[in-house]
Amino acid sequence: MKSPAVVNFAPAKHSVEIREVERPIIGDEDVLLEVANVGVCGSDLHQWTADHSWPVNYPVVLGHEFGGTIIEVGKHVEGWQEGDRVVSETAAIISQNNPMTRRGMYNLDPTRKGFGYGVNGAMTRFVRVPSRILHSVLDSLPFEQACLTEPCCVAYNAVVRNARIEPGDRIVVLGPGTIGILCAAMARLCGAQVALVGLEPDRHRLEIAKQYGCEAIIGDAKAWSMERDGLGADGIIDAAGASVTLKIALDLVRPAGWISKVGWGPQPLGFNLDQLVQKNVTLQGSFSHHWAIWERVIALLSSGQLDVKPIIGGVWPISQWHEAFEKMHSGAVVKSVLCPTL
Repeated sequence: MKSPAVVNFAPAKHSVEIREVERPIIGDEDVLLEVANVGVCGSDLHQWTADHSWPVNYPVVLGHEFGGTIIEVGKHVEGWQEGDRVVSETAAIISQNNPMTRRGMYNLDPTRKGFGYGVNGAMTRFVRVPSRILHSVLDSLPFEQACLTEPCCVAYNAVVRNARIEPGDRIVVLGPGTIGILCAAMARLCGAQVALVGLEPDRHRLEIAKQYGCEAIIGDAKAWSMERDGLGADGIIDAAGASVTLKIALDLVRPAGWISKVGWGPQPLGFNLDQLVQKNVTLQGSFSHHWAIWERVIALLSSGQLDVKPIIGGVWPISQWHEAFEKMHSGAVVKSVLCPTL
């Protein structure tokens, strides 16, 4: 049985097309998921435009933000059954013996391979998923929202686990993409005053960020950062997909402040880091997420404390993947969602 899939088939620009793929055969520890919804991530766009900085196993089905219903269970799987509503983490392949995995930080296992670049992802009707990375989803949480658990977990890790926000802090978030807006929303949940910074083409996305109680700034955020005591913002979350924003972050942060960098940027740095030293700034990278973060984020989504509806710009069938990609790439929408069963 074959199903249409969005496949990235080569490293050249725009090497993405619809192909028919076989229904996966699951292993003893796997489940087969019928995908209800799958979010389009910035990394999917980067592979489409061929400006990514990570290895890809071509050809590969794109998509790592997904949820659906279990339709088949491997013979050694415990705790899951057909009909369960679930979302899945991204760490499709990990080494159980890696020291990072043994510490519970399998997201930092250097041998880790994820959906959509290392193994086939979820921009198709069926996907094979290891049962160890499944999480249950309440009936009250629609899949088009639940499928965005993954980017919410990226934001949670960057803002909560890899930063040190206190209520009343003044926080600047650079980059009004999906991750930037969700980081701003998380910072607000932590009790911070938050400004989200973008450029003129980002005006629409910045307006959406206002729904989370954030200040929206186009261009220079220096005045807002210095408003309280002239020293700078308590923390900067760099969620932009460019290296140069780190220079901006170092300029905006106060002495003894911190920067949490979650945005990827393959460009080399063209500036020195003396401000990092002089200001005694903590620079923290943030990558991916793990089981405990997923459980916490699902609780936030289920309770309504975190609402992803404002960022969803539309739901498209797999056959219209190109329009969904273009809408995100142009900034017309913050998040596109695909539905393989439409």
